[in-house]
Amino acid sequence: MSKTIIHPVRVEFGDCDPAGIVYFPNFFRWYDAASRNFFHECGVPPWRDTEKTRGIIGTPVVDISSRFVRPATYGDRIEVHSSIVEWNDKTFVMQHEIKRDGELLCEGRDVRVFAIRHPDDPARIKAIPIPADIREMCS
Repeated sequence: MSKTIIHPVRVEFGDCDPAGIVYFPNFFRWYDAASRNFFHECGVPPWRDTEKTRGIIGTPVVDISSRFVRPATYGDRIEVHSSIVEWNDKTFVMQHEIKRDGELLCEGRDVRVFAIRHPDDPARIKAIPIPADIREMCS
């Protein structure tokens, strides 16, 4: 199990649907922002820097799921609690729990890879083994 990093979010009016609750894709957007924040807080450089030094362009999602428990609404201050719960050779699983005042609103998991540009076609990406130093920083 890795560290748990908390990413604060304030729900804005534009995050909500006509019913006044958060439109569900925004939870996935917050998972993604919390993922990048997780690596930042663990000391991993920005992806623009890792691309220059190591060719790593980021950690794209290859699978994602979510379970919605309670709605969030405009003005809520919520927290995304993120951790890496599984490390594999080329993939890792992040778990996210979105809470408001300690109450679980939503939980999700995403499977990600560390990616470089494909050597034969730079428009494509290629998963690489997870760098040991980054794994250590995040554990």
